[in-house]
Amino acid sequence: MRNVAWGNRTYIMGIVNATPDSFSGDGATHVEDAVARGVTQVEEGADFVDVGGESTRPGHDPVDEATEMARAIPVLRALRERLPNTILSIDTTKPAVARAAADVGADAINCVQRAPDALLEIAVERGMMFVAMHNQVGTSYAGDVVDEVLRVLDECSRAAVRHGIARGRILLDPGIGFGKTADQNLQVLRKLDRIVALGFPTMIGASRKSTLGKLTGHPPPQRVYATAATSALAAAAGIDVVRVHDVAATRDALAVADAIFRNWRPAQWIG
Repeated sequence: MRNVAWGNRTYIMGIVNATPDSFSGDGATHVEDAVARGVTQVEEGADFVDVGGESTRPGHDPVDEATEMARAIPVLRALRERLPNTILSIDTTKPAVARAAADVGADAINCVQRAPDALLEIAVERGMMFVAMHNQVGTSYAGDVVDEVLRVLDECSRAAVRHGIARGRILLDPGIGFGKTADQNLQVLRKLDRIVALGFPTMIGASRKSTLGKLTGHPPPQRVYATAATSALAAAAGIDVVRVHDVAATRDALAVADAIFRNWRPAQWIG
């Protein structure tokens, strides 16, 4: 069971899309390409590597569990062999895929559909971390979007604790880009400190999202600087993990943000 010392600095989760239809344009359809991407991300400073075999972009075409496993599990197996000390997660909503990922050494389940009981049970059985993300159908909210995100994440955390997952192994993600308009995404990003105040480890995944494209006018591969800005702001708010495509740029942004807001210093630091 791999544990993390939360609060010392902001950790990086690298993204490996083992899919042909990733919104970000970085999908890897061959196992060796996906594995190489994960290894490179760790070399650039990633602490986690998140592997997904089904796109979750708006309007994506769902795939069955056999297809998702065929894409993701060989990548996870190879990464476990190459990266024995890296935390590996499976990005899935399917229990069968989560179990198969655990069988080849995955440490965490990253679920974009809140906290389903079936996945929480697997996390408990296999000693895995669990990432619960706010999501909903449509972008209509009865009240304030941040209040509703907080309510849902509080419910997710309570469910995970009831199932027996330790508090330090439950990560809460406000779901930037899921069930929210661009303005709603910005409202959530403006109030990340309220997510942190729930008292659990936290994660955001704003990397290359469409809101950043609307702000900058750039396509996904050119949203590196915009992503770095959200990562630095997340660090300032106390977010524990940023999930990103561009690890090297994020590592530099966080080195500065963590030094200022967490009093972190690199090992070779001479003040």
